[in-house]
Amino acid sequence: MTIQELTIKAINLLKNLIEIPSFSSEEEQTAQLLENWFQEYNIPYTRTQNNVWSKNKHFDDNKPTLLLNSHHDTVKPNNGYTKDPFKAIVEDGKLYGLGSNDAGGCLVSLLATYTHFYQKENLTYNLVFAGTAEEESSGSNGLNGLLKTLPNIDVAIVGEPTLMNLAIAEKGLVVFDAEVAGTPSHAAHPNHDNAIYNTIEVLQWFKDVEFEKTSETLGDVKLTVTQINAGKQHNAVPSEVKLVVDVRVNDQYTNQEISAFLQEHAPCKIQPRSLNLNSSSILKEHPLVQAGITLGRKTYGSPTLSDQAVLSCPSLKLGPGDSTRSHTADEFIYLQEIEEGIKLYIKLLNKVL
Repeated sequence: MTIQELTIKAINLLKNLIEIPSFSSEEEQTAQLLENWFQEYNIPYTRTQNNVWSKNKHFDDNKPTLLLNSHHDTVKPNNGYTKDPFKAIVEDGKLYGLGSNDAGGCLVSLLATYTHFYQKENLTYNLVFAGTAEEESSGSNGLNGLLKTLPNIDVAIVGEPTLMNLAIAEKGLVVFDAEVAGTPSHAAHPNHDNAIYNTIEVLQWFKDVEFEKTSETLGDVKLTVTQINAGKQHNAVPSEVKLVVDVRVNDQYTNQEISAFLQEHAPCKIQPRSLNLNSSSILKEHPLVQAGITLGRKTYGSPTLSDQAVLSCPSLKLGPGDSTRSHTADEFIYLQEIEEGIKLYIKLLNKVL
């Protein structure tokens, strides 16, 4: 099968994926579409829950293994859609639909690339393809849970929209629940310990706090208060104000270090929900990165989270589409981006395999 034929098949698969809802933890039917692809090409595969994965034909336990991974779950469509999010619509070279850009275009491009290399002999790396679930929810039944089933992975390409540039580092994420205390009272009486007023000083501290160490690729740690909740009725001062704090962690800190700092210094109670979503990176000198640079691709640090966070090996985020379109109304990907993405993936792997 030629690359052009694989590309046509990949685009048709993406159209079918768009038209089947596949919210995190509800990916049964899109997993079946991935199974259908492997059956059509007579490629052995395994389905583990809603994850579908495969090893190349000449897999050799003595060789290092390269994982090609992307996800087939989506977020829920927002209220701004003017087009049917579950209808694959092609207009002016754009393929519209929920999940088209994040990360359907990457998924089908990597799948086509894997199919192209599946039967090739004497490769430098083994190849494993994994189309995974629950990426958008950081769920336990996605790549995180699948890793114990997969062969040992030495390096990975994670398919997310990067305009086919090389995201050689990615910020980690820690979400914190914070609580500002006060004294509850009737609104008509004096109260010098109003939890809502106490929150003003706390919010200012969060706004001003800085972390000393910056990253060449990822910049500074970014802390943002994203939610605030307090009170149930107009005439009662609440006993507490609850905050949610989103912290994007660069590669100069561990999640544990960020948590320890905030718990020691923040002027309120604060607890992390999880410390498992770590920052990730790959050396600029790695053959995969160098191969991409020779193909004219730029390197950068990504502020957004992906399944790289659950990998313990070096990983490169790379894929067709544009991250700024992810989770937006009337999400789309250019058909040309998929065509170029498959060609670039194949050229990249030809340089290292």
